[in-house]
Amino acid sequence: MWDTVFGAANLLAMVMWAALVLLPRWPALLSAILYLGVGLLCLAYATGIIGILSGGFDPGGARALVDFSTIAGIRAIFASDGGATIGWIHYLAFDLFTGLWIARDADAKKFSRLLQAPVLLATFIAGPLGLLLWLGLRERRARAGGRWR
Repeated sequence: MWDTVFGAANLLAMVMWAALVLLPRWPALLSAILYLGVGLLCLAYATGIIGILSGGFDPGGARALVDFSTIAGIRAIFASDGGATIGWIHYLAFDLFTGLWIARDADAKKFSRLLQAPVLLATFIAGPLGLLLWLGLRERRARAGGRWR
């Protein structure tokens, strides 16, 4: 079961990322990425984490001490196929949401799609790295467009 969920989540994320990077950013497409992409990934995550922590899914994860304050507690929660899958879906959902925000912000600040592409790729591969790159690139235009100069 978890292999299927993992594969479906990966496929959904890949399709949404390809659309974000390659297609014209029509409002309907951006809404689809937000609600069908990010929203479905969030739903899959919520279902998985509730199921695992309640013992409804993946008994290995349910036996884990629910402790988000120690590395041992986190390791125990994600030490099963279900836990690894929901952990990955967590990354997919937040990275896609971040990529969507970057794309919208970059379009609003009139950055070229060619400049956006490597930032979005970095966000897809290593979320916080792409976000850090974007925050650095956008700084001057963001400040120039702000109320206080």
